[in-house]
Amino acid sequence: MTDVLLKANDLSVRFGGVLAVNQVSFEVRKGEVFTLIGPNGAGKTTVFNLISRIYQPTTGEIWFEDRKLTAEPPHAIAALGIARTFQNIELFEHATVLHNLLIGRHTHRRTGFVHDLFFTRTAREAELHSRLKAEEVIDLLNLQHYRDTMVAGLPYGVRKVVELARALCTEPKLLLLDEPSSGLNVEETDDMAFWIQDIQQELGITVLMVEHDMSLVSKVSDRVLAMNQGEVLAMGTPREVQTNPAVVEAYLGTVDDVSSLRRAA
Repeated sequence: MTDVLLKANDLSVRFGGVLAVNQVSFEVRKGEVFTLIGPNGAGKTTVFNLISRIYQPTTGEIWFEDRKLTAEPPHAIAALGIARTFQNIELFEHATVLHNLLIGRHTHRRTGFVHDLFFTRTAREAELHSRLKAEEVIDLLNLQHYRDTMVAGLPYGVRKVVELARALCTEPKLLLLDEPSSGLNVEETDDMAFWIQDIQQELGITVLMVEHDMSLVSKVSDRVLAMNQGEVLAMGTPREVQTNPAVVEAYLGTVDDVSSLRRAA
């Protein structure tokens, strides 16, 4: 299908004797928000790490557009149009917000060593273009107030937005968001939902997300894939997946489990 941006076929990965992901398959369509959910240890972040090429699958393959992603080296992923945020924020703390965003532009630099060394006209034009793109992202995510502030002095919620902004500066086709609401309060989570919708609708970027907050998942997701113990439980709309008996059991246990807990209390 021409509208499929990313396709995972029978992905499995084994760490020693542990099968962390077991024959997981899914497709992410262009322009949608596709979310992976599941209890801790379900294998969601492992799938992200397979797409990012941090891990090599034991079996299976991943295709991005017409390229076999599992045959690409990790350093080539960003240049293909895939950007990622992390659950644990990875920023340069002793650099400003603007400089962190400019780092995200490195995949688009086409000037060579000599041009950069002597800061030629070509290098100056490339630098100006990068700064303009970074300023556009700053405006989009309302980071103007923090533009020249060192990241080390920023509140946690703002850092999450800065990491999102840096990923957007790569101008990705596919944005991987790993627990974007982690550590955020209710108001900040609502803001994150608004920005994810803007990224999808205004920028036309496809989003693949791992998330625990089901209110955020329901607000922004077109389709959801639920995992447990490395396997696919269900896939469909947020409502379909949340009411799936296998998903309910994975999160809450069986009716007998709940009854025994009540008796014990």
